[in-house]
Amino acid sequence: MKATSVDPQEHSGGAGHALWLRLCHWAIAGAVITLAYSGVVILMAHPRLYWGDVGNDLTHAWIELPLGRNYHHGGWAPPLAFFADPAGPVSRVRTYDIFNQNGWARSLHFLTGWGLVATAAVYGLAGLATRRLGAIVPRAGELAPRRLWADVKAHLVLPMPQAPGGPPYGVLQKAAYFLVIFVGLPIMVLTGLSMSPAVGAAWPILPAAFGGSQSARSIHFLVLCALTLFFVAHLAMVVLSGFRSQMRAMTLGRSGAGNSGVGK
Repeated sequence: MKATSVDPQEHSGGAGHALWLRLCHWAIAGAVITLAYSGVVILMAHPRLYWGDVGNDLTHAWIELPLGRNYHHGGWAPPLAFFADPAGPVSRVRTYDIFNQNGWARSLHFLTGWGLVATAAVYGLAGLATRRLGAIVPRAGELAPRRLWADVKAHLVLPMPQAPGGPPYGVLQKAAYFLVIFVGLPIMVLTGLSMSPAVGAAWPILPAAFGGSQSARSIHFLVLCALTLFFVAHLAMVVLSGFRSQMRAMTLGRSGAGNSGVGK
């Protein structure tokens, strides 16, 4: 993405990336991919999303996702009322077997999630110590509509100028990194914890902050979709702005070729 100005906290153009940043980058990338895969497997067991505290096959879902054979479930036995009141709660039994082989995915998701939190903590502490976090924080003047529109137009020009790896970063790139690191990932962690019955019992204020555990599950999925879009756009920018130089900077830490202001 095109860089419009250079911050004194940032490295010189094309300086590559420090070893700690490269290790954190690939560890976080691996964790996010693993979490996305295991999360989809978990979702396949019940591909329905709800708002509030309660959600099951007998309650209204705001969306049903076409994942696996549990999508558009059917085949119910007659309802069985708990009480004499016909308007009271009922139970129903499925007349078919559903997919529910996701125990391994839940364990993998849980363990990888804590690995992501630990890696993100290392990234944050190292970023503060080296002042590297300042390179991804957009300044107020950079968020002016004129500056944002200029950066958008710069990204629509093909072929895109080849870029060295590392800062300085453009306005859109700073905004994207800032939202992912300081907004998206924390929400994913907090909503993930809110879905845990044990956490909800110990700290009910956490799921309540998201409107209930089922609301937290829906928000968790929506943020996953947003992070997936970022991941696709990120890879596209790496390819379009110089795949070899970008990968060299993020694997070997060496500066790439070119003096363009377009970054990964």
